[in-house]
Amino acid sequence: MRRLSALTRAELDPTRRLLLNAGMYSLAALAVPEARQPQSEPPPVTTREPSQAGRAETEQMQTMARVFAEAAQLHGPDHLRTALAAYLAHDVSGYLQASATASQHRRALSGAAQLTLLLGTMCAGSGADALAQHYHRTAAQLAAEAEDTATYAIALRTMSAHAHDLGHHTPAVLNLAERAAAVTRHTAPIIAAYAQAHLAVVQAHHNKHAALTALTTAERLHGLADAVPGPFTHYPAGALHYQRAQTLATLGDRAGASGALTASLRLRGPGERHARTLTQARLAESLLAQGHLEAGLTHWQAFLDECPSLRSAPVTRRLDAMRRLLQPHSQHRATAQLLTDAAIFR
Repeated sequence: MRRLSALTRAELDPTRRLLLNAGMYSLAALAVPEARQPQSEPPPVTTREPSQAGRAETEQMQTMARVFAEAAQLHGPDHLRTALAAYLAHDVSGYLQASATASQHRRALSGAAQLTLLLGTMCAGSGADALAQHYHRTAAQLAAEAEDTATYAIALRTMSAHAHDLGHHTPAVLNLAERAAAVTRHTAPIIAAYAQAHLAVVQAHHNKHAALTALTTAERLHGLADAVPGPFTHYPAGALHYQRAQTLATLGDRAGASGALTASLRLRGPGERHARTLTQARLAESLLAQGHLEAGLTHWQAFLDECPSLRSAPVTRRLDAMRRLLQPHSQHRATAQLLTDAAIFR
């Protein structure tokens, strides 16, 4: 709680925020404590604060988590990071210090863990990877303290996915993905599917059979899950197909990856704008790798059309990849025009 308060307050100071952003990402920091098993009801938590943290406050945190998650998908994370940090620094920190029963305090910790996880993901989307890691780790510890197994599993999965996105495929990253999947034995099927799908992505760098087994498990669990709206209770089918594409691409099945990305694109809803844009770029890359330049250009054009409205490090990385991959084809007229159009995004 002290670390969360210090980090979020530093976020609100422009000078200190620059220092936070300058930190170095560390694979050693992927180690996080085990979640505690639920205990019998302990005595009430009391502090010197006169305020109370009850159902209204935890419901407010759930609403804010949904609002911030939806806004990040529609507009990218850069515009929202400061607002979420301010909410955590001022309102949520107060809720965590307020007097409450033990169960109320655990619910407040759980809500804080989810909001902190969202803030970490926004920081990763802004390119502040070391700071994102601090927030993700803090979220995992808050979830462990709250005895919230589902949020704890999501935090472990998020940390592993962040490392993978940065190009790390080490045993430490795999271990974190395996821990997330193991924890979900005690969660709803949708959380287990979410963890298993990422496990498949990471396992593809280590063990083909294990990767395909995890992918099959994810698809089976997803089929058993109830659709409950919310950033921590819903795993869209489009996202599952995206992880399937990542797994197949690593295993060398380019045609299968393209098919999975096509399915992912078809299933992306209007609220998944950021994810849909990245899927367009990935599909274009996959098609070009199979020699389908014209088809790839169609998807890259769709990707480029969304870029003015989305600011994020993943979008920038896909722009850089597009320029690099298309440069050998720059004599092709349509390719040259696309590269010219992309020149304004620097």
